[in-house]
Amino acid sequence: YIAHSTMQLQKILIPIGAVLLVALAYNAYGWTGVAMVASGMVMWLLLHFTRLMKVMTNAANRPKGYVGSAVMLNAKLKPGVTLLHVVAMTKSLGEPMSAPDQQPELFRWSDGGLSHVTCEFLGGKLVKWSLVRPEPAADQPASPIADALTAPSGASATEPVAEHLAKPVANSTPAPAAAPAAP
Repeated sequence: YIAHSTMQLQKILIPIGAVLLVALAYNAYGWTGVAMVASGMVMWLLLHFTRLMKVMTNAANRPKGYVGSAVMLNAKLKPGVTLLHVVAMTKSLGEPMSAPDQQPELFRWSDGGLSHVTCEFLGGKLVKWSLVRPEPAADQPASPIADALTAPSGASATEPVAEHLAKPVANSTPAPAAAPAAP
């Protein structure tokens, strides 16, 4: 509710602030001041439009609802960020999970490992999100990292640990030459 009321307040305060800024510029510098403030506002709008177009161009080149790593996306998300910011992070439009034009809006981004993040947006701002990771199969380790942690370094998962420990360690640096004995 707080995010929604802040959004409503921004819809009122931004135009009022723009009108006040133009009025102050006219009071201080006349029409020259109005032209300068209007130029600044147009420049600000063009910068935001350019950013919007860049984000949407990047998103158009990727599959809908795809993200490289759902876990990394989950770590980067913060409450209050805009949908445009999340689309810029993922470089992909989210897969819509809610009906069009219905609040809150739900979008999902999935990665190649079947993990996905479902985000809830209220008024275009992120309210909450959840990460879902698939359960590993019983015959497979939880992850390659867990597999690496269980096996000693340099040992493969199929090689017994005792055989790995019995192998000599190859030294990549040559042994130092013996110094000549002093007379």
